[in-house]
Amino acid sequence: MKTKMDKNHQNIQKITGVALLAAIMIVLQVVGNYVAIGPVSINLSLIPIALCAILFGPLAAGLLGLLSGAMVLFAPSTAAVFMPISVIGTVLVCLLKCTIAGICGGLIYKFLHKKNEILAFILCAMSIAVINTGLFAVGSIIFFMPLLEANSSTYASAYAFLFLGMIGWNFIFEVLSASIFVPFIAKIITHQYQPIQNK
Repeated sequence: MKTKMDKNHQNIQKITGVALLAAIMIVLQVVGNYVAIGPVSINLSLIPIALCAILFGPLAAGLLGLLSGAMVLFAPSTAAVFMPISVIGTVLVCLLKCTIAGICGGLIYKFLHKKNEILAFILCAMSIAVINTGLFAVGSIIFFMPLLEANSSTYASAYAFLFLGMIGWNFIFEVLSASIFVPFIAKIITHQYQPIQNK
């Protein structure tokens, strides 16, 4: 049976761990805004969110996702490109997509880790990347169709511009990097420390 001291220690561990992952995510997100290889932005900021989902559960990962969304919302490029088309759409898409992705990733890990831990790591990481991008795509179709149509002249359609021009290689990079790095890092961490959400 857990004592009050055990619970307090666990809460301190959780707060410290989430804060550390938040700091790492902020650095990776800022770097991702400026570093690119060809058309691919080197965005690794979803990795800390996936690790948070594994170590601290769905709600903590959702909170980290919300912070990530807030950073995107206040980025200069967001204000310049998306805000003039739809303020409400920009706020909803930015704040909800990564929040929901973090929560879903945490739930996937929570329900699968006892059956197959490595598979749970991979599916958690991949689901966060897929849901984050999927919600961005849906939000873009609902709120930002004028932007898609205005930039689709070199593509077959506005949808082709969205999936090939805006998402394309970046999505592939995010899924692959998350599904490779997250299981590797998570295995090392969970070998030393049992995830707090599972204690």
